[in-house]
Amino acid sequence: MRDQSVSPLRSRRKVLMAALSLACTPTIWAASETAERTPIKVWKDPNCGCCKLWVSHLEHNGFVVTVVDEGNKAARATLGVPERQASCHTAVVSGYVIEGHVPARDIRRLLKDRPHALGLAVPGMPVGSPGMDGPDFDGHRDPYQVLLIRKDGSVLVFNSYS
Repeated sequence: MRDQSVSPLRSRRKVLMAALSLACTPTIWAASETAERTPIKVWKDPNCGCCKLWVSHLEHNGFVVTVVDEGNKAARATLGVPERQASCHTAVVSGYVIEGHVPARDIRRLLKDRPHALGLAVPGMPVGSPGMDGPDFDGHRDPYQVLLIRKDGSVLVFNSYS
């Protein structure tokens, strides 16, 4: 008959395996965090401060940003953004166009919902939107809307900020 008690060697193995699994957990979390980092390409003017701040906003919200510092007029025209929706920078993320100071949370919602659309736009440069919310604006905020641009160029309100 075999002794049913746990040997010291087996106890050490169990403790070692538990410690090893705990040690690997942060690596697994880091890998899943990296997988959620979404690439986005932004066309902007190299001298525009608010565009740089918007890019920082995206990076702080988990996007991996590639910047093209040659302006955005040609990109906007190529991507089919209606001129009335124009702003100072244009981006492409997962097949969608992002025009202007669109908050990262709205981009995330767009990517989650995957509507049949061209993308999102915040026309103009509303104060208080991401990138237009720095210390120079002294906390001032203009109400603005994030618009969903349909494939035919028409728009729907996607979100509103006041």
